[in-house]
Amino acid sequence: MKLLNSMSSVRAILFGGAIATTFSLSLVGPGVGNAVRAAWQDSPKVVVDQAWQIVNREYVDPSYNGQDWQEVRRELLDRSYSSKEQAYTALRDTLKTLEDPYTRFMDPDQYQALTNQTSGELSGVGMRLQIDPDTEVLTVAAPIKNSPAMDAGVEAGDQILMIDGRATRNLTVEESAQLIRGEEGTSVKLKFSRQGRSFDRLLTRARIEVPSVQFSLQQEGSDRIGYIRLSQFTAHAAEEMEAAIKDLNSQGADAFVLDLRGNPGGLLYAAVDISRMWLESGEIVSTIDRDEKDEHIIANRTAITDLPLAVLVDKGSASSSEILAGALQDNKRATIVGTDTFGKALVQSLHPLNDGSGIAVTIAHYYTPNGTDISQTGIVPDVKLQLSEKQQKALANNPDDIGTSKDPQYAKAVAQLSKTMSPSALIRR
Repeated sequence: MKLLNSMSSVRAILFGGAIATTFSLSLVGPGVGNAVRAAWQDSPKVVVDQAWQIVNREYVDPSYNGQDWQEVRRELLDRSYSSKEQAYTALRDTLKTLEDPYTRFMDPDQYQALTNQTSGELSGVGMRLQIDPDTEVLTVAAPIKNSPAMDAGVEAGDQILMIDGRATRNLTVEESAQLIRGEEGTSVKLKFSRQGRSFDRLLTRARIEVPSVQFSLQQEGSDRIGYIRLSQFTAHAAEEMEAAIKDLNSQGADAFVLDLRGNPGGLLYAAVDISRMWLESGEIVSTIDRDEKDEHIIANRTAITDLPLAVLVDKGSASSSEILAGALQDNKRATIVGTDTFGKALVQSLHPLNDGSGIAVTIAHYYTPNGTDISQTGIVPDVKLQLSEKQQKALANNPDDIGTSKDPQYAKAVAQLSKTMSPSALIRR
C-alpha cells in the first residue's frame, strides 16, 4: 500500500511462495535438489533478497544514492546469517546507505504495529502517548474511549515510568508503544505517576478500534462551527470524515474548522478521498516516480460541502496532512491557520515479506497543485499563529480545551471564518 507518514491509491503487493521460489532458483542455480531448495527457502537470505528486490524495482532514486546496487546484493548474499536477527541487522544497515529515513525495514512486530496503525485497529490498552516537551517523560496524551486504559482510570497527563519493569526514560514513543502492545488477552504492568504520586496498573490488552475523527458543533457567537479533528489518515478515515461532515451539515453548521495539528499522515488514498469531500474541482496532488513519470490526481466533483473552511496545522502535521492542506490552500478552498508543517514530500509503498516482516520504500516525490515542493518549508499557513510554551502546556494539560475558545489557534480560525461567511449562512442566522 502507498503510505504517507512522518515515520506512510492503495497498492498491496504480496510476495507469495512462487516469487520467493523464483528468487531461490536464480541464486542456487539449475540442477539443484529439492533438499537444497528447501534449505534456501528457510534461509534468512530469502527475506534479505526479497527486500533487496523491492528496493531495486521501486526506489525513487535509480542511482541508489550513488551505489552499485547489484554489488550491494552480492555482498548481502555472500554473508552467512546464523539467525533472522543478523539478517535484519544487515538489511537495516544496508538501507541506511540510501540516506532516506523513510525507506526502512521492520521486523514482524514493527510491521504488524504499522499495519494496525494504518488500519485503524490495534491490540493494546488504548492510550495515545507523547514525550512531554518540558519533562521529557513518556506521558499519556489521552486514553481512548471504551479501552482498558480508560476503564482502569488512566488520565491524560499521567506519566508512564515503567512498562513491565522496564524504565521508560530513554525510550521513544514508538519503542514504548511496541512494549505496551501485544496479543489480545495478555496483560502488561504499567507504573504511572500523577501529581507526584506513583501507582501501578495491570492492564489486559484488547482489540481496539481507534477512531481517527472526532467532531462537534460549536456555537461561536452567532456562528455555528463544525469542528472536526482528524488524527491520522487510516483505512477508515475517509468514511469517518464523510459521516462527520454530513452529521454537522444536518445540524446546520455555518462553517467548518478542520484540525490537522499533530496528524503525522497515513494512507495516500485516504488523503485523496478526504480532499474530494471538500474540493469540488481542481488538482489535489501530483507525484513523480523514479522514471520521471508524473501522475496528477484531481477532484471529481463529489464535494459534500462548499461552506467556509479553515484548517489548523502545526509542525506535527505531515505527509497526507500536507497533501490535504496544500490542495485546499492552492485551490483557495480554505484558510490555513497555525505554524509551518513538517515538510515531507515523499510517498512510500509498504510491502510484507515472507516471514511476517516488512519494508517501506520511498517510491515518489509529491508536489502541491501549484507545483510546490514542500520538503524544505512545509505548508506555510495563510495566517501564522505560534502557541507560546505556556499555551501549549495548558492545552496538553487540558485536552478538552483543544478546539474550543480556550485554544488560541482555533479561536483565530473562527475569527477568520466570520469574515467569509456565505450570504446563506448570514440569512440563516
